[in-house]
Order: sequence, then structure tokens, then C-alpha cells
Amino acid sequence: MNNSSTLEWVNTSELHPTDPGTAGYFVEFLDVNLGRTPAGDKWRKDMSFVSYFPGRGTVRETAYLEGKLEGQAEDRASLILRVLEKHGIPVPDSTRERITSCADLDILALWFDRSLTATAAEDLFAEDPEVPSSPSGEV
Repeated sequence: MNNSSTLEWVNTSELHPTDPGTAGYFVEFLDVNLGRTPAGDKWRKDMSFVSYFPGRGTVRETAYLEGKLEGQAEDRASLILRVLEKHGIPVPDSTRERITSCADLDILALWFDRSLTATAAEDLFAEDPEVPSSPSGEV
């Protein structure tokens, strides 16, 4: 069976109920393996419709938006750590992990604002009522 006839029995709508990570893997897998063949060109054409219908929760759109948010969170965490570094404030590993693992953009924005006037890394979390400090004082 050649690539062209293989693609004819692939039902891309079956990828929608799949979790985004798994579906994204299969989308990339097919794109790479079909390559620059007629079947690959058809696959890319069929999958390109996503950009014309934003807000439908398609696999490609979901993966794109998740990646975009993840990138924004990483950028904000990096800026927070850079501000602390520029102010000569030491950042314990546990605090660094807490900052870099946070995916909430609003929390990261709050921590960034606090980093501008912080005198210690723990100052970022000083007013977070839902997060108690550890007995050693390390956050």
C-alpha cells in the first residue's frame, strides 16, 4: 500500500477525543513520516484547516495554546529569577523550583511585581495565605 492510499483510510476526526499530548504525537509522527510525498501534502492540507476555525478546541489549536502558555510561564519565571539575581538575592533550590514550576500567569505576575522590591527570595510568597512557610523559614 502506498502513502497516498494509506492516507485515505486515516480518519483525522478520530484524533479529537484523544488527549492533546497523544494526538499531537500522532499528528507530528504522520507529518514527519509522510514527508514531501503527495500523501504528506494532502495530510498538511487537511490539517491546515485548524487555523481557519479558531476556538473549536482542535488538537493542533489546543497544543499550540498550551505551548504558548507554557512559554509565557517560563519567560515570567525566568524574569523573576533574573530580577532576584540582579539584586544580589540568593535563591534556594526549593524557591527556584517553586517559581519555575508555576504555570499560573497571574501568580507569576504577582511574584514578578514583588521581586522588584524584595530583599529576600521568601518575600515573593510573604502574603500568599494559601501557602504556609516551612518551619525552617525556607519557601
